[in-house]
Amino acid sequence: MAFRNDTRKRAPNADGLIATLLLDWYDVHHRDLPWRMPPRQLAKGERPDPYRVWLSEIMLQQTTVEAVKPYFRAFLEKWPDVRSLASADTEDVMKAWAGLGYYSRARNLKACAEAVAALPGSRFPDTEAGLRELPGIGPYTAAAIASIAFNRPAAVVDGNVERVVTRLFSIATPLPEAKPEIRAHVERMLAAARPGDFAQAMMDLGATICTPRRPRCMLCPLREDCSATANGDPELYPVKPAKAERPTRRGAAFVAVAPDGSVLLRKRPGKGLLGGMTEVPTTGWTARVDGATGADAAPFPAAWRRTGSITHVFTHFALDLDVFRADLTSPLLPHDHFWSAAKDLAGEALPSVMKKVIEAAIPGATQRGR
Repeated sequence: MAFRNDTRKRAPNADGLIATLLLDWYDVHHRDLPWRMPPRQLAKGERPDPYRVWLSEIMLQQTTVEAVKPYFRAFLEKWPDVRSLASADTEDVMKAWAGLGYYSRARNLKACAEAVAALPGSRFPDTEAGLRELPGIGPYTAAAIASIAFNRPAAVVDGNVERVVTRLFSIATPLPEAKPEIRAHVERMLAAARPGDFAQAMMDLGATICTPRRPRCMLCPLREDCSATANGDPELYPVKPAKAERPTRRGAAFVAVAPDGSVLLRKRPGKGLLGGMTEVPTTGWTARVDGATGADAAPFPAAWRRTGSITHVFTHFALDLDVFRADLTSPLLPHDHFWSAAKDLAGEALPSVMKKVIEAAIPGATQRGR
């Protein structure tokens, strides 16, 4: 793949001009999101609620905006501030998070809420350094909260921003090696008076205009300054290394059903993959090894019958599970298991993979009560 260097000469204040053009565009075309304060309110001196900014940023990690919206609204309805979330039962938080994925985020969310609630006034720190002291808050999240909630001049760089910047400057260095160069460009372009709006404007530009495929360059406020557009192929950027092959693991899952329709469940260990979430019994698959796949690997003897199979894709591997069901006339209760009534099943802390398993054995079971 060949990359051409941009030969146009940039004006000395080009970075400042980019910020001005971007903010002018954002004032008109910003997305209306449930966790965002519109620019017109900020112009009146109002400031975003740090709790909402933090909650949205944690939810948005590795997840789409559309997927997050209903979860965000549901969390605010249950826990409208950091004190209420800090005092919530951990299991209730895990249940509310179920289906959003990356469940270590939910555990860190609860721990972070408890840490903030213990601070004077239950207030979030207003600096990147202070925010990074909290559980579950890394460099990106700290910069985003500091910038958006407290208007600190922090360089906020997510996937959307990486795409915009690598195209603006034709950065041919592959990710992740290009991250320091990208951050340096963002720091130079920062709008000192409106760093929070600048961060969100960059995100919106990447999400709506400078998209991974078929970018809408003719509508972009930065097209005159974009090196990749001048060179003719913005889709060359960002440059990414070849993807490693994703392995497929195998296993089996067992859905035991009581006469009243209850389903046998257990809770996974607090750490590791799907930590703290609820599941039906399965064989010992992990990200690195397969589990047994036959009915003879069931947790206890019963008339197990195969009802299908499911596939679920995790970040680093895919998982194929054979699903077995047994209808028990005399329900057992193995150690560390519990029965969930049919009416309560939809509200359990079931990750998406377990919802697929139960649906393969009991169609519609995880949708009831929603």
